[in-house]
Amino acid sequence: MVEAQTWTTRRMSNPRLDSTATADHEVLDIPVTPTADVRNSIYNVGSHLSPNLLTALIIVSWFMSNIGVLILNKYLLSFYGYRYPIFLTMLHMISCACYSYAAINFLEIVPRQHILSRKQFLKIFALSVIFCFSVVCGNTSLRYIPVSFNQAIGATTPFFTAIFAFLITCKKESGEVYFALLPVVFGIVLASNSEPLFNLFGFLVCIGSTAGRALKSVVQGILLTSEAEKLHSMNLLLYMAPMAAMILLPFTLYIEGNVARITLEKARSDSFIVFLLLGNATVAYLVNLANFLVTKHTSALTLQVLGNAKAALAAFVSVMIFRNPVTVMGMTGFAVTVMGVVLYSEAKKRSKLQLTTH
Repeated sequence: MVEAQTWTTRRMSNPRLDSTATADHEVLDIPVTPTADVRNSIYNVGSHLSPNLLTALIIVSWFMSNIGVLILNKYLLSFYGYRYPIFLTMLHMISCACYSYAAINFLEIVPRQHILSRKQFLKIFALSVIFCFSVVCGNTSLRYIPVSFNQAIGATTPFFTAIFAFLITCKKESGEVYFALLPVVFGIVLASNSEPLFNLFGFLVCIGSTAGRALKSVVQGILLTSEAEKLHSMNLLLYMAPMAAMILLPFTLYIEGNVARITLEKARSDSFIVFLLLGNATVAYLVNLANFLVTKHTSALTLQVLGNAKAALAAFVSVMIFRNPVTVMGMTGFAVTVMGVVLYSEAKKRSKLQLTTH
Protein backbone atom coordinates (compact mmCIF):
# COMPACT_ATOMS: atom_id res chain seq x y z
CA MET A 1 0.00 0.00 0.00
CA VAL A 2 1.11 3.57 -0.74
CA GLU A 3 0.58 5.91 2.18
CA ALA A 4 -1.73 8.88 1.67
CA GLN A 5 0.01 12.18 1.17
CA THR A 6 -0.64 14.78 3.87
CA TRP A 7 -0.72 18.55 3.82
CA THR A 8 -0.10 20.21 7.16
CA THR A 9 -1.20 23.84 7.53
CA ARG A 10 -1.06 26.19 10.44
CA ARG A 11 -4.30 27.39 11.91
CA MET A 12 -5.60 30.64 10.48
CA SER A 13 -3.20 30.38 7.49
CA ASN A 14 -6.30 29.64 5.36
CA PRO A 15 -9.40 31.72 6.04
CA ARG A 16 -11.63 28.82 5.03
CA LEU A 17 -10.36 26.71 7.93
CA ASP A 18 -12.32 26.76 11.18
CA SER A 19 -10.76 29.36 13.49
CA THR A 20 -12.26 27.70 16.51
CA ALA A 21 -10.25 24.51 16.07
CA THR A 22 -8.42 23.57 19.24
CA ALA A 23 -5.50 21.78 17.60
CA ASP A 24 -2.41 23.76 16.69
CA HIS A 25 -2.24 22.01 13.30
CA GLU A 26 -4.88 20.65 10.96
CA VAL A 27 -4.12 17.78 8.58
CA LEU A 28 -5.85 17.59 5.20
CA ASP A 29 -5.76 14.19 3.46
CA ILE A 30 -5.14 14.29 -0.29
CA PRO A 31 -6.02 11.05 -2.08
CA VAL A 32 -3.18 9.17 -3.74
CA THR A 33 -2.97 9.70 -7.51
CA PRO A 34 -4.16 6.42 -9.07
CA THR A 35 -1.55 4.33 -10.83
CA ALA A 36 -1.90 3.49 -14.53
CA ASP A 37 -3.25 0.04 -13.70
CA VAL A 38 -5.91 1.48 -11.45
CA ARG A 39 -6.92 4.07 -14.03
CA ASN A 40 -7.25 1.39 -16.69
CA SER A 41 -9.36 -0.75 -14.41
CA ILE A 42 -11.62 2.23 -13.74
CA TYR A 43 -11.87 2.96 -17.45
CA ASN A 44 -12.82 -0.62 -18.22
CA VAL A 45 -15.51 -0.89 -15.57
CA GLY A 46 -17.41 -4.11 -16.06
CA SER A 47 -14.83 -5.49 -18.47
CA HIS A 48 -12.91 -8.55 -17.41
CA LEU A 49 -10.95 -8.85 -20.65
CA SER A 50 -7.38 -7.73 -21.18
CA PRO A 51 -6.80 -5.41 -24.17
CA ASN A 52 -4.88 -8.14 -26.04
CA LEU A 53 -7.64 -10.71 -25.49
CA LEU A 54 -10.30 -8.19 -26.54
CA THR A 55 -8.40 -7.42 -29.77
CA ALA A 56 -7.98 -11.14 -30.47
CA LEU A 57 -11.72 -11.74 -30.00
CA ILE A 58 -12.54 -8.83 -32.33
CA ILE A 59 -10.23 -10.24 -35.02
CA VAL A 60 -11.77 -13.71 -34.65
CA SER A 61 -15.24 -12.13 -34.92
CA TRP A 62 -14.09 -10.27 -38.03
CA PHE A 63 -13.00 -13.51 -39.70
CA MET A 64 -16.21 -15.30 -38.68
CA SER A 65 -18.52 -12.54 -39.96
CA ASN A 66 -16.66 -12.02 -43.25
CA ILE A 67 -16.42 -15.71 -44.05
CA GLY A 68 -19.88 -16.40 -42.62
CA VAL A 69 -21.66 -13.99 -44.95
CA LEU A 70 -19.89 -15.51 -47.96
CA ILE A 71 -20.81 -19.06 -46.95
CA LEU A 72 -24.44 -18.10 -46.20
CA ASN A 73 -24.79 -16.24 -49.50
CA LYS A 74 -23.36 -19.18 -51.41
CA TYR A 75 -25.61 -21.66 -49.62
CA LEU A 76 -28.74 -19.58 -50.18
CA LEU A 77 -28.10 -18.75 -53.83
CA SER A 78 -26.55 -22.00 -55.05
CA PHE A 79 -27.59 -24.88 -52.78
CA TYR A 80 -30.84 -23.84 -51.10
CA GLY A 81 -32.30 -22.62 -54.37
CA TYR A 82 -33.07 -19.03 -53.34
CA ARG A 83 -32.16 -17.41 -56.67
CA TYR A 84 -32.84 -13.75 -55.90
CA PRO A 85 -29.50 -11.97 -55.37
CA ILE A 86 -30.95 -8.45 -55.80
CA PHE A 87 -33.67 -9.00 -53.20
CA LEU A 88 -31.11 -10.63 -50.89
CA THR A 89 -28.85 -7.59 -51.26
CA MET A 90 -31.82 -5.29 -50.51
CA LEU A 91 -32.44 -7.24 -47.29
CA HIS A 92 -28.77 -6.69 -46.41
CA MET A 93 -29.19 -2.95 -46.91
CA ILE A 94 -32.38 -2.77 -44.83
CA SER A 95 -30.62 -4.71 -42.07
CA CYS A 96 -27.59 -2.39 -42.19
CA ALA A 97 -29.86 0.66 -42.01
CA CYS A 98 -31.80 -0.65 -38.97
CA TYR A 99 -28.78 -1.91 -37.05
CA SER A 100 -26.77 1.23 -37.84
CA TYR A 101 -29.58 3.43 -36.54
CA ALA A 102 -29.75 1.46 -33.29
CA ALA A 103 -25.97 1.30 -32.87
CA ILE A 104 -25.46 5.05 -33.38
CA ASN A 105 -28.58 6.50 -31.74
CA PHE A 106 -29.04 4.10 -28.81
CA LEU A 107 -25.72 2.32 -28.21
CA GLU A 108 -23.77 5.44 -29.29
CA ILE A 109 -20.80 3.48 -30.64
CA VAL A 110 -19.84 6.62 -32.60
CA PRO A 111 -21.17 10.22 -32.47
CA ARG A 112 -24.06 10.90 -34.85
CA GLN A 113 -23.15 13.01 -37.88
CA HIS A 114 -25.73 14.72 -40.07
CA ILE A 115 -25.91 15.43 -43.79
CA LEU A 116 -25.29 19.16 -44.00
CA SER A 117 -26.22 20.03 -47.57
CA ARG A 118 -28.00 18.85 -50.70
CA LYS A 119 -24.61 18.60 -52.39
CA GLN A 120 -23.34 16.21 -49.73
CA PHE A 121 -26.55 14.17 -50.03
CA LEU A 122 -26.05 13.78 -53.80
CA LYS A 123 -22.45 12.69 -53.27
CA ILE A 124 -23.53 9.99 -50.81
CA PHE A 125 -26.28 8.94 -53.20
CA ALA A 126 -23.70 8.52 -55.99
CA LEU A 127 -21.61 6.32 -53.70
CA SER A 128 -24.74 4.30 -52.88
CA VAL A 129 -25.30 3.57 -56.58
CA ILE A 130 -21.74 2.23 -56.97
CA PHE A 131 -22.11 0.34 -53.67
CA CYS A 132 -25.32 -1.33 -54.93
CA PHE A 133 -23.70 -2.37 -58.18
CA SER A 134 -20.69 -3.88 -56.42
CA VAL A 135 -22.65 -5.84 -53.80
CA VAL A 136 -25.30 -7.13 -56.22
CA CYS A 137 -22.64 -8.30 -58.66
CA GLY A 138 -20.72 -9.99 -55.85
CA ASN A 139 -23.80 -11.83 -54.57
CA THR A 140 -24.86 -12.78 -58.10
CA SER A 141 -21.43 -14.24 -58.85
CA LEU A 142 -21.75 -16.63 -55.90
CA ARG A 143 -24.68 -18.26 -57.66
CA TYR A 144 -22.44 -19.28 -60.56
CA ILE A 145 -18.87 -19.68 -59.29
CA PRO A 146 -17.30 -21.19 -56.13
CA VAL A 147 -16.39 -19.00 -53.16
CA SER A 148 -12.72 -19.88 -53.66
CA PHE A 149 -12.73 -18.51 -57.21
CA ASN A 150 -14.80 -15.50 -56.09
CA GLN A 151 -12.16 -14.64 -53.49
CA ALA A 152 -9.33 -15.08 -55.98
CA ILE A 153 -10.97 -12.53 -58.29
CA GLY A 154 -11.76 -10.22 -55.36
CA ALA A 155 -8.07 -10.14 -54.45
CA THR A 156 -7.41 -8.15 -57.65
CA THR A 157 -9.06 -5.03 -56.18
CA PRO A 158 -5.72 -3.11 -55.98
CA PHE A 159 -5.28 -3.57 -59.74
CA PHE A 160 -8.61 -1.88 -60.48
CA THR A 161 -7.98 0.78 -57.82
CA ALA A 162 -4.73 1.76 -59.54
CA ILE A 163 -6.48 1.90 -62.94
CA PHE A 164 -9.38 4.07 -61.71
CA ALA A 165 -7.05 6.34 -59.75
CA PHE A 166 -5.08 6.96 -62.94
CA LEU A 167 -8.14 7.39 -65.22
CA ILE A 168 -10.14 9.62 -62.86
CA THR A 169 -7.52 11.59 -60.94
CA CYS A 170 -4.50 11.13 -63.26
CA LYS A 171 -2.63 9.87 -60.20
CA LYS A 172 0.52 8.01 -61.21
CA GLU A 173 2.18 5.44 -58.98
CA SER A 174 5.85 4.51 -58.95
CA GLY A 175 7.18 1.86 -61.31
CA GLU A 176 7.62 -0.49 -58.35
CA VAL A 177 3.91 -0.27 -57.52
CA TYR A 178 2.83 -1.03 -61.08
CA PHE A 179 5.35 -3.87 -61.31
CA ALA A 180 3.86 -5.42 -58.14
CA LEU A 181 0.47 -5.59 -59.89
CA LEU A 182 1.77 -7.99 -62.53
CA PRO A 183 1.58 -11.10 -60.32
CA VAL A 184 -1.93 -10.02 -59.27
CA VAL A 185 -3.10 -10.20 -62.89
CA PHE A 186 -1.00 -13.24 -63.77
CA GLY A 187 -2.32 -15.19 -60.78
CA ILE A 188 -5.98 -14.62 -61.65
CA VAL A 189 -5.35 -15.59 -65.29
CA LEU A 190 -3.73 -18.80 -64.04
CA ALA A 191 -6.59 -19.50 -61.64
CA SER A 192 -9.25 -18.81 -64.30
CA ASN A 193 -7.71 -21.13 -66.88
CA SER A 194 -7.59 -24.01 -64.39
CA GLU A 195 -10.93 -23.46 -62.56
CA PRO A 196 -13.02 -26.68 -62.95
CA LEU A 197 -16.31 -24.85 -62.31
CA PHE A 198 -15.54 -21.79 -64.44
CA ASN A 199 -18.63 -19.88 -65.56
CA LEU A 200 -18.17 -16.90 -67.89
CA PHE A 201 -21.17 -14.93 -66.61
CA GLY A 202 -20.19 -15.54 -62.98
CA PHE A 203 -16.62 -14.52 -63.77
CA LEU A 204 -17.72 -11.28 -65.47
CA VAL A 205 -20.11 -10.17 -62.72
CA CYS A 206 -17.43 -10.93 -60.11
CA ILE A 207 -15.00 -8.77 -62.08
CA GLY A 208 -17.73 -6.10 -62.09
CA SER A 209 -18.10 -6.40 -58.31
CA THR A 210 -14.34 -6.07 -57.78
CA ALA A 211 -14.11 -3.10 -60.13
CA GLY A 212 -17.11 -1.48 -58.41
CA ARG A 213 -15.48 -1.86 -55.01
CA ALA A 214 -12.31 -0.21 -56.31
CA LEU A 215 -14.29 2.58 -58.02
CA LYS A 216 -16.19 3.32 -54.80
CA SER A 217 -12.97 3.78 -52.84
CA VAL A 218 -11.54 6.15 -55.46
CA VAL A 219 -14.77 8.14 -55.88
CA GLN A 220 -15.25 8.36 -52.11
CA GLY A 221 -11.78 9.88 -51.80
CA ILE A 222 -12.72 12.49 -54.40
CA LEU A 223 -16.27 13.37 -53.31
CA LEU A 224 -15.91 13.47 -49.53
CA THR A 225 -12.70 15.48 -49.36
CA SER A 226 -13.56 18.47 -47.18
CA GLU A 227 -13.48 18.04 -43.41
CA ALA A 228 -17.10 19.21 -43.18
CA GLU A 229 -18.29 16.51 -45.57
CA LYS A 230 -16.22 13.59 -44.28
CA LEU A 231 -18.31 10.99 -42.50
CA HIS A 232 -17.28 8.24 -40.13
CA SER A 233 -17.59 4.82 -41.77
CA MET A 234 -20.52 3.84 -39.53
CA ASN A 235 -22.36 7.11 -40.24
CA LEU A 236 -21.71 6.70 -43.95
CA LEU A 237 -23.26 3.22 -43.77
CA LEU A 238 -26.25 4.68 -41.89
CA TYR A 239 -27.03 6.98 -44.85
CA MET A 240 -25.89 4.75 -47.72
CA ALA A 241 -27.82 1.62 -46.67
CA PRO A 242 -31.39 3.04 -46.91
CA MET A 243 -30.50 4.82 -50.17
CA ALA A 244 -29.17 1.53 -51.56
CA ALA A 245 -32.33 -0.31 -50.48
CA MET A 246 -34.53 2.24 -52.31
CA ILE A 247 -32.34 2.00 -55.42
CA LEU A 248 -32.60 -1.81 -55.43
CA LEU A 249 -36.37 -1.99 -54.87
CA PRO A 250 -37.49 -1.25 -58.48
CA PHE A 251 -34.77 -3.53 -59.88
CA THR A 252 -35.78 -6.52 -57.76
CA LEU A 253 -39.46 -6.00 -58.66
CA TYR A 254 -38.72 -5.69 -62.38
CA ILE A 255 -36.03 -8.40 -62.73
CA GLU A 256 -36.97 -10.90 -60.01
CA GLY A 257 -40.76 -10.51 -60.14
CA ASN A 258 -42.98 -10.81 -57.08
CA VAL A 259 -40.12 -12.05 -54.94
CA ALA A 260 -41.74 -10.98 -51.65
CA ARG A 261 -44.77 -13.22 -52.28
CA ILE A 262 -42.52 -16.10 -53.33
CA THR A 263 -40.45 -15.69 -50.17
CA LEU A 264 -43.56 -15.68 -47.95
CA GLU A 265 -44.89 -18.82 -49.62
CA LYS A 266 -41.52 -20.48 -49.18
CA ALA A 267 -41.50 -19.47 -45.49
CA ARG A 268 -44.91 -21.14 -44.93
CA SER A 269 -43.62 -24.45 -46.24
CA ASP A 270 -40.12 -24.17 -44.76
CA SER A 271 -39.58 -21.85 -41.79
CA PHE A 272 -35.80 -22.44 -42.06
CA ILE A 273 -35.70 -19.83 -44.84
CA VAL A 274 -36.71 -17.15 -42.31
CA PHE A 275 -33.78 -18.09 -40.08
CA LEU A 276 -31.43 -18.10 -43.08
CA LEU A 277 -32.53 -14.69 -44.37
CA LEU A 278 -32.54 -12.98 -40.96
CA GLY A 279 -29.22 -14.54 -40.00
CA ASN A 280 -27.70 -13.64 -43.35
CA ALA A 281 -28.88 -10.02 -43.11
CA THR A 282 -27.58 -9.72 -39.54
CA VAL A 283 -24.16 -11.10 -40.43
CA ALA A 284 -24.02 -8.66 -43.37
CA TYR A 285 -24.22 -5.80 -40.85
CA LEU A 286 -21.74 -7.48 -38.49
CA VAL A 287 -19.17 -7.45 -41.31
CA ASN A 288 -19.30 -3.63 -41.34
CA LEU A 289 -19.26 -3.41 -37.55
CA ALA A 290 -16.29 -5.79 -37.35
CA ASN A 291 -14.40 -3.70 -39.94
CA PHE A 292 -14.91 -0.64 -37.75
CA LEU A 293 -13.86 -2.42 -34.53
CA VAL A 294 -10.73 -3.94 -36.07
CA THR A 295 -9.65 -0.52 -37.40
CA LYS A 296 -10.41 1.08 -34.01
CA HIS A 297 -8.47 -1.47 -31.94
CA THR A 298 -5.61 -2.04 -34.42
CA SER A 299 -5.11 -0.03 -37.61
CA ALA A 300 -6.24 0.27 -41.23
CA LEU A 301 -3.04 -1.55 -42.25
CA THR A 302 -3.96 -4.51 -40.02
CA LEU A 303 -7.39 -4.62 -41.69
CA GLN A 304 -5.68 -4.76 -45.09
CA VAL A 305 -3.42 -7.63 -43.98
CA LEU A 306 -6.40 -9.49 -42.51
CA GLY A 307 -8.21 -9.04 -45.81
CA ASN A 308 -5.46 -10.94 -47.62
CA ALA A 309 -5.57 -13.73 -45.04
CA LYS A 310 -9.38 -13.82 -45.17
CA ALA A 311 -9.41 -14.51 -48.90
CA ALA A 312 -7.25 -17.61 -48.46
CA LEU A 313 -9.12 -18.81 -45.36
CA ALA A 314 -12.54 -18.28 -46.97
CA ALA A 315 -11.44 -20.28 -50.00
CA PHE A 316 -10.24 -23.14 -47.77
CA VAL A 317 -13.42 -23.15 -45.64
CA SER A 318 -15.69 -23.11 -48.69
CA VAL A 319 -13.85 -26.07 -50.24
CA MET A 320 -14.22 -27.98 -46.97
CA ILE A 321 -17.96 -27.22 -46.75
CA PHE A 322 -19.13 -27.33 -50.36
CA ARG A 323 -16.53 -29.81 -51.64
CA ASN A 324 -16.03 -27.93 -54.89
CA PRO A 325 -13.16 -29.36 -56.94
CA VAL A 326 -9.85 -27.48 -57.00
CA THR A 327 -6.67 -27.96 -58.97
CA VAL A 328 -3.03 -27.46 -58.07
CA MET A 329 -2.75 -24.86 -60.83
CA GLY A 330 -5.80 -23.03 -59.51
CA MET A 331 -4.39 -22.91 -55.97
CA THR A 332 -1.05 -21.75 -57.37
CA GLY A 333 -2.77 -18.94 -59.28
CA PHE A 334 -4.62 -17.86 -56.12
CA ALA A 335 -1.37 -17.88 -54.14
CA VAL A 336 0.39 -15.80 -56.80
CA THR A 337 -2.45 -13.25 -56.75
CA VAL A 338 -2.33 -12.93 -52.94
CA MET A 339 1.46 -12.63 -53.07
CA GLY A 340 1.08 -9.85 -55.63
CA VAL A 341 -1.36 -8.01 -53.36
CA VAL A 342 1.15 -8.22 -50.49
CA LEU A 343 3.94 -6.91 -52.74
CA TYR A 344 1.63 -4.11 -53.93
CA SER A 345 0.87 -3.09 -50.31
CA GLU A 346 4.56 -3.00 -49.43
CA ALA A 347 5.41 -1.02 -52.57
CA LYS A 348 2.65 1.50 -51.76
CA LYS A 349 4.03 1.93 -48.23
CA ARG A 350 7.55 2.57 -49.52
CA SER A 351 6.21 4.99 -52.13
CA LYS A 352 4.32 7.00 -49.50
CA LEU A 353 7.35 7.00 -47.22
CA GLN A 354 9.54 8.41 -50.00
CA LEU A 355 6.99 11.16 -50.69
CA THR A 356 6.90 12.20 -47.02
CA THR A 357 10.70 12.28 -46.72
CA HIS A 358 11.18 14.47 -49.80
